Amino acid sequence: QLQLAESGGGLVQPGNSLTLSCVATGRIFSSYNMGWFRQAPGKERELIAGIDWSGRHTWYGDSVKGRFTVSRDNAKDTVLLQMKRLKPEDSGIYYCASSGATMTSGYDNWGQGTQVTVSS
Repeated sequence: QLQLAESGGGLVQPGNSLTLSCVATGRIFSSYNMGWFRQAPGKERELIAGIDWSGRHTWYGDSVKGRFTVSRDNAKDTVLLQMKRLKPEDSGIYYCASSGATMTSGYDNWGQGTQVTVSS
């Protein structure tokens, strides 16, 4: 399976932007649907964005729709999450994940995560 490594997290003020990156190694990246999950303190990890293997189709959870954009570059084995108009409730650990099923289900492999804190 893929090995996934996220980067780009940090402390950001409300209303600002941040872009997360996930680099994949080990298998054929373009064979996998990819997703971004978020785990807030005391809450379960939830899928917030997904992208199909081709990059032509995306899905967003209601909490991030219109503010976050997921994209991928299969030539660079990379998936990005561009986050705009960040809110304190966007804080948490962000994980990228891979699925051999669909972009909204079947995720069975996660990276180590990167912390995002939205605070003034």
